[in-house]
Amino acid sequence: MTALRSFLATSAIALSSLTLCFGTVAQANPYDASMRDYLEAEVLLWVFDPIVIEAIREQNARHGTMPQAEIDSLDQQWRAEVGTGDQPLVDAVLGHPASDFLRARSTESAGAISEIFLMDANGLNVAATGPTSDYWQGDEAKFQDTFSVGPGAVHVGDVEFDESTQAYLGQISVSVTDPDTREVIGAVTIGLNADMLY
Repeated sequence: MTALRSFLATSAIALSSLTLCFGTVAQANPYDASMRDYLEAEVLLWVFDPIVIEAIREQNARHGTMPQAEIDSLDQQWRAEVGTGDQPLVDAVLGHPASDFLRARSTESAGAISEIFLMDANGLNVAATGPTSDYWQGDEAKFQDTFSVGPGAVHVGDVEFDESTQAYLGQISVSVTDPDTREVIGAVTIGLNADMLY
């Protein structure tokens, strides 16, 4: 427990330093600071939970470094399955115990969190609160600007008005570091209702 606390403190300091370093670079949106504050104050409390770390470790061990052709095939399968009655790949992700953990974190946020999904070292979904439009996030900034950058790396996406929810929604992502090895093993993206962060 002491090792975990030490790791969390180190991660928070690294994240704070990273925020200071990159916070003055072009702000993606007027909610940038409040999204980063929410990440530090709320998300970092649970993102290094053993269930999150173990879920990513297991998928990394199972998949290894996958060839791009295999990643593309799985991504196509996911896209074809979403919204159908037969979706074994989607169900495997949404039925993962870590997905239950993420849904509980979303519920506890009282509407501040709209979605959460974990990614492995290949950029593939590990667990999620709900189905994403694609299985592979490896070609997107949410993964490239976090996993590929290193420990404590943060990516803040644009905030846009969502007609269906009548709310301003945006995503913030952070690399996930193994507390034992201190190596980046994956990433997590959190969808936020920006209006609820003030």
